[in-house]
Amino acid sequence: MLLALLTLLHVLVFVYWLGGDLGAFYISRYLTDPARTVKERGLALRVLNDIDMAPRTCLILALPTGLTLAKVKGWWDVSPVAVAAVWALCLFWLIMAWSIHIHHSPPKAGIRRIDIAIRWGVLAGLGGYALASLAGLVAAPLFIALKMLILAIAISCGLLIRRQLAPLGAPVTTMLTTGPTPESDAAISAVLEATRPVVLTLWALLIGAAFLGLFTPT
Repeated sequence: MLLALLTLLHVLVFVYWLGGDLGAFYISRYLTDPARTVKERGLALRVLNDIDMAPRTCLILALPTGLTLAKVKGWWDVSPVAVAAVWALCLFWLIMAWSIHIHHSPPKAGIRRIDIAIRWGVLAGLGGYALASLAGLVAAPLFIALKMLILAIAISCGLLIRRQLAPLGAPVTTMLTTGPTPESDAAISAVLEATRPVVLTLWALLIGAAFLGLFTPT
């Protein structure tokens, strides 16, 4: 029963991550749709932000659920203390992510800085361990090392997308307060278009990670 629940939870992480990204990607086009009113565009923006919490949540849960599954299935002899520590870190991280979303914390808020610091730390830890494993310096099954590397790259994609979306604030504010203009729509479209290659790369990474989880090369 425990193994089935852990497997289901890890599968749901993939499903809601990719599904949430697809939903946000689809809804984003309504932000510049000239046939939509300001109210409808504002609603699309709120829905987009809410849906985006699914992939944000799943990114955080991918590590502890995957690590626990590897431990329970006997794929990787990880210390229970290490598993517990990873769960504690990720649950703390998850609480912060949801607090940022619920309270609409500004970009320079302290809690956002902590969130970014954790992302960089997890990225470095996963990437470093994965590369060390691939180089034969530490022991881990090949598919787990590759999935760790993929998760590190996925986190870097998320950080890059955040940076790319930074210029979105001014044209979106203009759209919601004084109404859309050709200039504001063009600015929003340009920002969203810049993120699309990174988003598509992220989808490919997720599908690759799912394949590795099924293929499990040692």
